[in-house]
Amino acid sequence: MSALTTAAPGAPVVDLDLDELRRDPYPAYARLRRTAPLAWVPSVGRHLLTRYDDIVHAEKLAEVFSSREEGSLLLRTVGKNMLREDDPDHRRLRGGAEPPTRPRQVRDLWAGTFESTAHRLLDRIAARGEADLIADFAEPLAAANLACVLGLRNATADDIAGWSRAMMAGNSNYADDPDIWLRAARATRAIEEAVAEIAETVRREPDGSVISSMVHAPEPVALSEIQNNVKVIIGGGVNEPRDVFGVGAWALLRHPGVLNRVIDEPTLWKRVFEETARWVSPIGMYPRQLTRDYEIAGVKLPAGSRVALVIASGNRDESVFERAAEFDIDRPHRPHLAFGGGPHFCMGAWVARHEVSALAWPLVFNRLKALRLTDDPADHLDGWVFRGLTSLHVTWQAA
Repeated sequence: MSALTTAAPGAPVVDLDLDELRRDPYPAYARLRRTAPLAWVPSVGRHLLTRYDDIVHAEKLAEVFSSREEGSLLLRTVGKNMLREDDPDHRRLRGGAEPPTRPRQVRDLWAGTFESTAHRLLDRIAARGEADLIADFAEPLAAANLACVLGLRNATADDIAGWSRAMMAGNSNYADDPDIWLRAARATRAIEEAVAEIAETVRREPDGSVISSMVHAPEPVALSEIQNNVKVIIGGGVNEPRDVFGVGAWALLRHPGVLNRVIDEPTLWKRVFEETARWVSPIGMYPRQLTRDYEIAGVKLPAGSRVALVIASGNRDESVFERAAEFDIDRPHRPHLAFGGGPHFCMGAWVARHEVSALAWPLVFNRLKALRLTDDPADHLDGWVFRGLTSLHVTWQAA
């Protein structure tokens, strides 16, 4: 089914500026939810679906809202992969990759290494009394942990973080910047070489990693498929835990009463994680393409229509989350959309939950005494396809 690159008949057309979306997409999303919950946005080249209930409905209809979108930026960046596949290929690829990321495996195989890495990174900065917790802690932590889970012993945390940044820039390159495409291409070539080397090693000596799991999957997975799916995992596997960590730490430091409660009652760290992911979703949207005519949000979309499920907007839908723009760990529980839903529920969600809420936040706030923000103007939220803090400059009382 060819992708349609124009608005569906009868769909509202809304002009949105991409720079304004990067700075703060939430006012635009609120307007869309009120006035045009499904709207064609020319600057994005697709219809944006912005209400919670409509997004959940679409996620449950994978046979209609297909992940196989022609010309998607992710396909251009990394090649054919499980995120842009439907069943049965999606099930085969995910079945090969997922086992090492399940809760029990995270606890039994990776938790000890995750904790050691966190302590090592904190050891580097503890005596300084100041740091950028994104660049100096959260990003290298997420990257090192991901290298471990993937089995990429031949890549450093700096390699993983740099590759992730380059590919995620490509995956949100709606402005079609050629320099961004060049950096993404360099990153993907480097990943392909690293994965090929490890795949050959674990074919002889399985090690429980994601690459090893895919090499030895019950249903065969080709080397090119392993390479492309490792690219996808490196993208989300760095930016999601990094950005949830940063936004959550920033929110707590701006709400010291909440922070003191959480420190006194550590079981609340889990609530902080879920509320942070809802409040500022690290992944803001993902694309779908209709396999047949279908009506949603009052608009009949023809087959081939391109749609973005704007989960960041769904997570701020006032009909579901009262005072949705506020950070509130005590809000009544409603499932958020930050990790997607249906067959494409984020494979790395349990890894991110453990490394951030069980380890990173508790360790940082325990070891760095009298931690406080410096109010550096460089620290700001950025992005709409992916959103997080650019930096998080803090000071503390060094020993």
